[in-house]
Amino acid sequence: MTRRRPGSCAIPSLAQQQPFFSGGDAARLNADFAAAAAPALLQAALTDPRFGCVALVSSFGAESAVLLHLAARVRPDVPVLLVDTGWLFPETLHYAQDLGKFLGLTDLRAIRPDVDRLAERDPNRLRWSFDPDGCCAIRKVEPLDAALAGFDSWISGRKGFQSATRSHLPAFEDGGAQLKINPLHRWTAADVAAYAAQHRLPPHPLIADGYSSIGCSPCTSRTRPGEDPRAGRWRGWDKVECGIHKPLPGSDPAF
Repeated sequence: MTRRRPGSCAIPSLAQQQPFFSGGDAARLNADFAAAAAPALLQAALTDPRFGCVALVSSFGAESAVLLHLAARVRPDVPVLLVDTGWLFPETLHYAQDLGKFLGLTDLRAIRPDVDRLAERDPNRLRWSFDPDGCCAIRKVEPLDAALAGFDSWISGRKGFQSATRSHLPAFEDGGAQLKINPLHRWTAADVAAYAAQHRLPPHPLIADGYSSIGCSPCTSRTRPGEDPRAGRWRGWDKVECGIHKPLPGSDPAF
Protein backbone atom coordinates (compact mmCIF):
# COMPACT_ATOMS: atom_id res chain seq x y z
CA MET A 1 0.00 0.00 0.00
CA THR A 2 1.16 3.50 -0.79
CA ARG A 3 0.84 5.75 2.26
CA ARG A 4 -1.13 8.96 2.02
CA ARG A 5 -1.82 11.54 4.69
CA PRO A 6 -5.04 10.49 6.49
CA GLY A 7 -8.02 12.54 5.40
CA SER A 8 -6.39 13.72 2.18
CA CYS A 9 -8.87 13.28 -0.67
CA ALA A 10 -7.31 15.59 -3.20
CA ILE A 11 -7.06 14.15 -6.70
CA PRO A 12 -3.33 13.99 -7.50
CA SER A 13 -2.06 15.28 -10.81
CA LEU A 14 -1.65 12.67 -13.51
CA ALA A 15 2.12 13.04 -13.26
CA GLN A 16 2.07 12.23 -9.53
CA GLN A 17 -0.79 9.73 -9.41
CA GLN A 18 0.14 6.33 -8.01
CA PRO A 19 -2.12 3.44 -6.99
CA PHE A 20 -2.82 3.53 -3.28
CA PHE A 21 -3.34 -0.25 -3.32
CA SER A 22 -1.38 -2.81 -5.28
CA GLY A 23 -1.97 -6.41 -6.32
CA GLY A 24 -2.31 -8.72 -3.35
CA ASP A 25 -3.49 -6.08 -0.87
CA ALA A 26 -7.08 -7.36 -0.94
CA ALA A 27 -5.95 -10.91 -0.19
CA ARG A 28 -3.78 -9.74 2.71
CA LEU A 29 -6.61 -7.67 4.14
CA ASN A 30 -9.03 -10.59 3.86
CA ALA A 31 -6.56 -12.63 5.91
CA ASP A 32 -6.05 -9.84 8.46
CA PHE A 33 -9.80 -9.32 8.95
CA ALA A 34 -10.92 -12.94 8.54
CA ALA A 35 -12.49 -13.03 12.01
CA ALA A 36 -13.78 -9.45 12.06
CA ALA A 37 -17.51 -8.84 12.44
CA ALA A 38 -19.14 -6.25 10.21
CA PRO A 39 -19.11 -3.37 12.74
CA ALA A 40 -15.39 -3.86 13.47
CA LEU A 41 -14.57 -4.11 9.78
CA LEU A 42 -16.52 -0.95 9.02
CA GLN A 43 -14.93 0.87 11.96
CA ALA A 44 -11.51 0.08 10.53
CA ALA A 45 -12.47 1.04 7.00
CA LEU A 46 -13.72 4.44 8.13
CA THR A 47 -10.99 5.32 10.63
CA ASP A 48 -7.80 3.36 9.87
CA PRO A 49 -5.32 5.43 7.81
CA ARG A 50 -4.29 2.35 5.85
CA PHE A 51 -7.54 2.66 3.83
CA GLY A 52 -6.80 6.22 2.78
CA CYS A 53 -9.68 8.39 1.63
CA VAL A 54 -12.91 6.38 1.80
CA ALA A 55 -16.38 6.86 0.31
CA LEU A 56 -19.55 4.84 0.83
CA VAL A 57 -21.60 4.11 -2.29
CA SER A 58 -25.29 3.49 -1.71
CA SER A 59 -28.26 2.87 -3.98
CA PHE A 60 -30.64 3.77 -1.14
CA GLY A 61 -32.42 0.57 -2.05
CA ALA A 62 -34.27 -2.12 -0.16
CA GLU A 63 -31.51 -2.96 2.36
CA SER A 64 -29.39 0.19 2.29
CA ALA A 65 -30.48 1.59 5.65
CA VAL A 66 -28.53 -1.05 7.60
CA LEU A 67 -25.08 -0.23 6.22
CA LEU A 68 -25.78 3.50 6.32
CA HIS A 69 -26.83 3.27 9.97
CA LEU A 70 -23.69 1.33 10.86
CA ALA A 71 -21.53 3.89 9.06
CA ALA A 72 -23.31 6.91 10.58
CA ARG A 73 -22.54 5.60 14.07
CA VAL A 74 -18.82 5.72 13.26
CA ARG A 75 -18.51 8.66 10.86
CA PRO A 76 -21.65 10.64 9.99
CA ASP A 77 -19.47 12.82 7.77
CA VAL A 78 -18.38 9.96 5.48
CA PRO A 79 -19.03 10.90 1.83
CA VAL A 80 -22.08 8.92 0.69
CA LEU A 81 -22.42 8.70 -3.10
CA LEU A 82 -25.77 8.03 -4.76
CA VAL A 83 -25.72 7.61 -8.54
CA ASP A 84 -28.83 9.40 -9.76
CA THR A 85 -29.12 7.83 -13.19
CA GLY A 86 -32.12 9.85 -14.31
CA TRP A 87 -34.20 6.68 -14.07
CA LEU A 88 -34.45 6.17 -10.30
CA PHE A 89 -37.89 5.77 -8.81
CA PRO A 90 -39.17 9.04 -7.30
CA GLU A 91 -39.64 7.06 -4.10
CA THR A 92 -35.90 6.33 -4.02
CA LEU A 93 -34.94 9.99 -4.34
CA HIS A 94 -37.30 10.99 -1.54
CA TYR A 95 -36.12 8.06 0.59
CA ALA A 96 -32.47 9.09 0.18
CA GLN A 97 -33.17 12.56 1.50
CA ASP A 98 -35.37 11.34 4.35
CA LEU A 99 -33.03 8.54 5.41
CA GLY A 100 -29.98 10.80 5.26
CA LYS A 101 -31.66 13.24 7.63
CA PHE A 102 -32.89 10.43 9.89
CA LEU A 103 -29.36 9.03 10.24
CA GLY A 104 -27.62 12.39 10.51
CA LEU A 105 -25.46 11.88 7.43
CA THR A 106 -23.84 15.19 6.53
CA ASP A 107 -22.18 14.53 3.16
CA LEU A 108 -24.72 12.96 0.80
CA ARG A 109 -23.65 13.47 -2.83
CA ALA A 110 -25.90 12.85 -5.84
CA ILE A 111 -23.77 11.76 -8.81
CA ARG A 112 -25.33 12.30 -12.24
CA PRO A 113 -24.42 11.27 -15.80
CA ASP A 114 -22.66 13.66 -18.15
CA VAL A 115 -25.32 15.52 -20.16
CA ASP A 116 -23.24 15.49 -23.33
CA ARG A 117 -22.76 11.72 -23.10
CA LEU A 118 -26.50 11.28 -22.65
CA ALA A 119 -27.25 13.49 -25.65
CA GLU A 120 -24.81 11.47 -27.72
CA ARG A 121 -25.64 7.94 -26.57
CA ASP A 122 -29.20 8.08 -25.26
CA PRO A 123 -30.98 11.10 -26.77
CA ASN A 124 -34.43 9.44 -26.62
CA ARG A 125 -33.96 7.81 -23.19
CA LEU A 126 -34.64 4.38 -24.71
CA ARG A 127 -31.23 2.72 -24.50
CA TRP A 128 -32.36 0.67 -21.50
CA SER A 129 -34.87 -1.11 -23.76
CA PHE A 130 -32.37 -2.48 -26.29
CA ASP A 131 -28.92 -2.10 -24.69
CA PRO A 132 -29.14 -2.30 -20.89
CA ASP A 133 -25.36 -2.77 -20.55
CA GLY A 134 -24.75 0.41 -22.53
CA CYS A 135 -27.38 2.27 -20.54
CA CYS A 136 -25.78 1.23 -17.24
CA ALA A 137 -22.36 2.20 -18.58
CA ILE A 138 -23.25 5.81 -19.36
CA ARG A 139 -25.72 6.36 -16.53
CA LYS A 140 -24.03 4.47 -13.66
CA VAL A 141 -20.53 3.17 -14.28
CA GLU A 142 -18.94 6.21 -15.94
CA PRO A 143 -20.37 8.78 -13.47
CA LEU A 144 -19.36 6.69 -10.46
CA ASP A 145 -15.84 6.07 -11.81
CA ALA A 146 -15.41 9.82 -12.20
CA ALA A 147 -16.77 10.53 -8.72
CA LEU A 148 -14.47 7.93 -7.12
CA ALA A 149 -11.34 9.34 -8.75
CA GLY A 150 -10.40 11.20 -5.56
CA PHE A 151 -10.85 8.19 -3.26
CA ASP A 152 -8.60 5.27 -2.36
CA SER A 153 -11.28 2.87 -1.10
CA TRP A 154 -15.03 2.60 -1.30
CA ILE A 155 -17.61 0.72 0.72
CA SER A 156 -20.34 -1.36 -0.87
CA GLY A 157 -23.50 -2.80 0.68
CA ARG A 158 -23.39 -6.08 -1.23
CA LYS A 159 -24.12 -9.33 0.60
CA GLY A 160 -23.46 -12.94 -0.33
CA PHE A 161 -27.08 -14.06 0.00
CA GLN A 162 -28.43 -11.61 -2.58
CA SER A 163 -27.78 -13.76 -5.64
CA ALA A 164 -25.86 -16.79 -6.85
CA THR A 165 -23.26 -14.53 -8.46
CA ARG A 166 -22.50 -12.92 -5.07
CA SER A 167 -22.34 -16.14 -3.04
CA HIS A 168 -18.52 -16.06 -2.70
CA LEU A 169 -18.26 -12.36 -1.91
CA PRO A 170 -15.14 -11.46 0.14
CA ALA A 171 -14.72 -8.58 2.56
CA PHE A 172 -12.13 -6.90 0.33
CA GLU A 173 -11.82 -6.86 -3.44
CA ASP A 174 -9.38 -5.38 -5.88
CA GLY A 175 -11.63 -2.80 -7.53
CA GLY A 176 -9.05 -1.59 -10.03
CA ALA A 177 -8.35 2.04 -9.19
CA GLN A 178 -9.68 1.59 -5.65
CA LEU A 179 -10.04 -1.07 -3.01
CA LYS A 180 -13.63 -2.25 -2.66
CA ILE A 181 -14.88 -3.07 0.84
CA ASN A 182 -17.93 -5.25 1.57
CA PRO A 183 -18.52 -5.15 5.35
CA LEU A 184 -21.82 -7.08 5.18
CA HIS A 185 -20.54 -9.86 2.91
CA ARG A 186 -21.41 -12.60 5.44
CA TRP A 187 -24.74 -11.20 6.60
CA THR A 188 -27.90 -13.16 5.88
CA ALA A 189 -31.35 -11.81 5.02
CA ALA A 190 -32.35 -12.59 8.61
CA ASP A 191 -29.39 -10.58 9.95
CA VAL A 192 -30.41 -7.57 7.87
CA ALA A 193 -34.06 -7.79 8.91
CA ALA A 194 -33.19 -8.22 12.61
CA TYR A 195 -30.82 -5.25 12.61
CA ALA A 196 -33.32 -3.02 10.82
CA ALA A 197 -36.05 -3.99 13.29
CA GLN A 198 -33.81 -3.55 16.34
CA HIS A 199 -32.88 -0.02 15.31
CA ARG A 200 -36.29 0.84 13.85
CA LEU A 201 -34.84 1.84 10.52
CA PRO A 202 -37.33 3.23 8.01
CA PRO A 203 -37.80 0.87 5.04
CA HIS A 204 -37.79 1.85 1.40
CA PRO A 205 -41.46 2.52 0.53
CA LEU A 206 -41.39 0.16 -2.47
CA ILE A 207 -40.67 -2.90 -0.31
CA ALA A 208 -44.31 -3.02 0.70
CA ASP A 209 -45.20 -3.07 -3.00
CA GLY A 210 -43.28 -6.29 -3.67
CA TYR A 211 -39.83 -5.00 -4.66
CA SER A 212 -36.98 -6.81 -2.89
CA SER A 213 -34.20 -5.13 -4.92
CA ILE A 214 -34.64 -1.61 -6.24
CA GLY A 215 -32.69 0.02 -9.05
CA CYS A 216 -33.79 2.03 -12.08
CA SER A 217 -37.51 2.02 -12.75
CA PRO A 218 -37.52 0.57 -16.31
CA CYS A 219 -35.31 -2.37 -15.34
CA THR A 220 -36.76 -3.24 -11.92
CA SER A 221 -39.73 -5.53 -11.36
CA ARG A 222 -41.33 -7.19 -8.38
CA THR A 223 -39.88 -10.50 -7.24
CA ARG A 224 -41.86 -13.71 -6.94
CA PRO A 225 -41.91 -16.08 -3.96
CA GLY A 226 -38.78 -18.26 -3.90
CA GLU A 227 -36.72 -16.09 -6.26
CA ASP A 228 -33.34 -14.53 -5.47
CA PRO A 229 -33.82 -11.05 -4.02
CA ARG A 230 -32.29 -9.58 -7.20
CA ALA A 231 -34.36 -11.65 -9.64
CA GLY A 232 -36.46 -8.61 -10.50
CA ARG A 233 -33.50 -6.72 -11.92
CA TRP A 234 -33.18 -6.75 -15.74
CA ARG A 235 -35.78 -9.51 -15.94
CA GLY A 236 -35.59 -11.32 -19.28
CA TRP A 237 -32.02 -10.22 -19.99
CA ASP A 238 -28.80 -12.19 -19.58
CA LYS A 239 -27.63 -9.59 -17.07
CA VAL A 240 -27.11 -9.77 -13.33
CA GLU A 241 -25.01 -6.69 -12.47
CA CYS A 242 -25.00 -3.09 -13.64
CA GLY A 243 -21.27 -3.03 -14.37
CA ILE A 244 -20.21 -1.31 -11.17
CA HIS A 245 -19.79 -4.81 -9.77
CA LYS A 246 -18.66 -7.85 -11.73
CA PRO A 247 -19.72 -11.48 -11.12
CA LEU A 248 -17.10 -13.07 -8.90
CA PRO A 249 -14.78 -15.87 -10.03
CA GLY A 250 -16.16 -19.20 -8.85
CA SER A 251 -19.71 -17.91 -8.39
CA ASP A 252 -22.62 -19.86 -9.76
CA PRO A 253 -24.11 -18.60 -13.02
CA ALA A 254 -27.49 -16.94 -12.93
CA PHE A 255 -30.09 -18.53 -15.24
